[in-house]
Amino acid sequence: MRVVDLRSDTVTMPTPEMRQAMFQAEVGDDVYREDPTVTALEELGAAMLGKEAGLYLTSGTMGNQVAAMAHTKKSDEIICEMESHIYYYEVAGLACLSGAQVRPVIGDRGIMTAAAIRGAIRAVDVHAPDTGLICLENTHNRAGGTCYPLAELAAIRKLADEFKIPVHMDGARIFNAAVAQGVDVRDIARHADTVQFCISKGLAAPVGSLLVGSRPYIEKARRFRKMLGGGMRQAGIIAAAGIVALKTMVGRLADDHANAKALGEALAAAGYVIDLGTVQTNIVIFATDGLQTDAPAFVARLAAHGVKANAFGERRVRMVTHFGIEKADIDYTIGLLAKLRKECC
Repeated sequence: MRVVDLRSDTVTMPTPEMRQAMFQAEVGDDVYREDPTVTALEELGAAMLGKEAGLYLTSGTMGNQVAAMAHTKKSDEIICEMESHIYYYEVAGLACLSGAQVRPVIGDRGIMTAAAIRGAIRAVDVHAPDTGLICLENTHNRAGGTCYPLAELAAIRKLADEFKIPVHMDGARIFNAAVAQGVDVRDIARHADTVQFCISKGLAAPVGSLLVGSRPYIEKARRFRKMLGGGMRQAGIIAAAGIVALKTMVGRLADDHANAKALGEALAAAGYVIDLGTVQTNIVIFATDGLQTDAPAFVARLAAHGVKANAFGERRVRMVTHFGIEKADIDYTIGLLAKLRKECC
């Protein structure tokens, strides 16, 4: 049976070039800063995003949490979107690790406006916490892979400067945003003080994320990474794949976007409930409204035919296109969805 794994772009496999680079990687002890391959990855990632320095971490979650710890003090408040990853999926890390509370803002398809953020910034008051950080997720996972418009990012940057509040971008899929918008990734990253981005999603490296920012900030973040047990030793073996990913895998993200668009349009044509305006990159979210089944049961029916997807609650299903998913896989999935639509009505 054909297997089409659309659960996430985290299921990507490293390319032969990555495997060869891992085999040949020059390594050292990175806690002593003696691993030249890790250093090369950190420098490459920082340069690509227009930042001074970078830090290699085990995951995007660790990257976001270390970023918040280095930006804030205990009792600060962090502004982020209501369904952002750092708030929704990171095990209350902001409260536990940073000692900060979250000020969630409802976005439009996951996108917070500068005006909405302004309304969430605390006035100076003995009863109120300090607003210590603004966190943006770009692209926004639970909203369907939506991108911040550059004009909105510029307005948020101006607002943050007005109030002297740092901006952190959870850019796990920032390269998807850059490719979708046809801009250099620096044009997105320059509006944030720090950016975390994953190399293990659409870029297909096996492990890790990078946190980039100013050199003094990254030195501070390095200590928090160590505190959380993230100091790795001969990590050049996995960092080598990240270098290949950044050099060879960015451009092909457009293929994933085209596959997602085709999938989204087919879902709409078949009568599924979907907001095509959210299908901007490689994530497709649709609802099971109107079907005689809920999302978990529908996902199980897909799996019985070899298509893997994730239930996003009781009524929504998420599919993610990525390296390793070809047009034939999308065509098979579209045919199956059309068949199940008829069966479940």
